[in-house]
Amino acid sequence: MYQASSTNINMDKFSSSSLINLIAHADIVVQIVMLLLVAASFWSWATIFDKIIKFRIMQSRSDRFEAVFDSGEASIEEIYAEAKERDNHPMARVFVNCITEWKSSNVKQIIAGGDSKKSSLKERLMNTMQVATNQSMQKLESGLNFLAIVGSSAPFLGLFGTVWGIMSSFQGIAASKNTSLAVVAPGIAEALLATAIGLFAAIPAVFFYNIFSAKINYFTERAQNFSIQLMNLLSKELDR
Repeated sequence: MYQASSTNINMDKFSSSSLINLIAHADIVVQIVMLLLVAASFWSWATIFDKIIKFRIMQSRSDRFEAVFDSGEASIEEIYAEAKERDNHPMARVFVNCITEWKSSNVKQIIAGGDSKKSSLKERLMNTMQVATNQSMQKLESGLNFLAIVGSSAPFLGLFGTVWGIMSSFQGIAASKNTSLAVVAPGIAEALLATAIGLFAAIPAVFFYNIFSAKINYFTERAQNFSIQLMNLLSKELDR
């Protein structure tokens, strides 16, 4: 009689189970794991949407800046004045830092000083632009480490929740001495839900981490190419 009653209860529980019911009836450890995974997933999506918006804005501003620079319609001083107020993308930061270093140097004296002083200034300018590029990329990379951590650890955390849940289910089976599907299925479903949530958190994190990493490489190459272009322009001024 006890076994039949237990079976009926579990059948009712299983037949009416939803995601909320599965979580509500899960072991406390499994619930904690699920909560951590849901929080990680939520924060991952917040980071993803933030990055998508920032990259789109940066793409638009970089295109606009490069178009103005390449057109030759604006002078270096005009571009510098505008870029200094809107130092919000890698190319603008490279340009502003380089021209600031150029302005702080006594260019006429350097030109009169011969090739050694010219080479020294060129090296300083290249170093300045490299530092500006690195600083810009560090800002772009903020948040990516979190996506990498979620992508690599969430499946294992979910698997831990699953293993723990299955162990709890087996303990329940041993206590009730009933091995029917109605007894086993709810506990297994609760346990497997942890793995599902882990994958739900990990897959978008890994996917967008790779996309954002490729975007950062793109902006890095673009800033480096612009640095070479700007350096060639300033070198012509020095070699006149």
